[in-house]
Amino acid sequence: MSPRATAARQGVDGVGRADAADAPGAPTESAPSASGEPWPRGVSREPSMRISDVLADLGADFPAVTPSKLRFLEEQGLVEPRRTPGGYRQYSPADVERLRYVLRQQRDRYLPLKVIGEQLAELDAGAGEEPLTPRLATLDGERTGAAVAAPTVHQVAEAAGVGAELVSELVDAGVLRTLPGGRLDPWAEEVVQVAAALGEHGVDPRHLRAFRAAADRQVAIVEQIVAPVRGQRSATAQGRAAAVAGEVGELCNRMHTALVRSGVAGLVP
Repeated sequence: MSPRATAARQGVDGVGRADAADAPGAPTESAPSASGEPWPRGVSREPSMRISDVLADLGADFPAVTPSKLRFLEEQGLVEPRRTPGGYRQYSPADVERLRYVLRQQRDRYLPLKVIGEQLAELDAGAGEEPLTPRLATLDGERTGAAVAAPTVHQVAEAAGVGAELVSELVDAGVLRTLPGGRLDPWAEEVVQVAAALGEHGVDPRHLRAFRAAADRQVAIVEQIVAPVRGQRSATAQGRAAAVAGEVGELCNRMHTALVRSGVAGLVP
């Protein structure tokens, strides 16, 4: 684990909260717990991380997060990074854990930011305690899952435990699409794993084209919804577009899952 990431598991420094509250336009801080410390407790509040460090730390779990998304969450009052004399944002390990909580609630529970903000306020007040998510590390202390280059066909096949022929067939069928240089996107491994499981039931890669087409139609719906906001040039607008795209995309996924489950349930009396 890097020195900055390691700091996320060290004690509280008590540095950064007061200055952030004094900054112009800073959101009002929620009432702290009886111990006087907002959530997460026992995590360093030393502002030692730049936006690039935060993105590297969050990227393995949330590969779609962007600088504009971080700025948007700040403007919504969900995180309060310090500012250097030059105006640059600096985050503490505690800030990163709050961001991780927000992003996880959006991704896994589809909660709107207003509700997530209310949950954080309750955690700050000491109403319950959200456990920090443990993260794996290698023997040398570096966190596993750090951002890496887009995988090749052979890398995806090895990670998914299948032959490279299956991955190539999925590419040829248009189910997987290659990036420049012939590499695949970060979600290719999961697609291959599901395709391999379906293959055990006689579903060939060419049969999965319908899934690709359905996904493309859903993406088109999301694109239409976020296009008006994405066309604006402010960082806030870009962050809002990213948040809405993620939320609507997950809702589309839930709709698809619900419809398939409903249809399958009717197959067997």
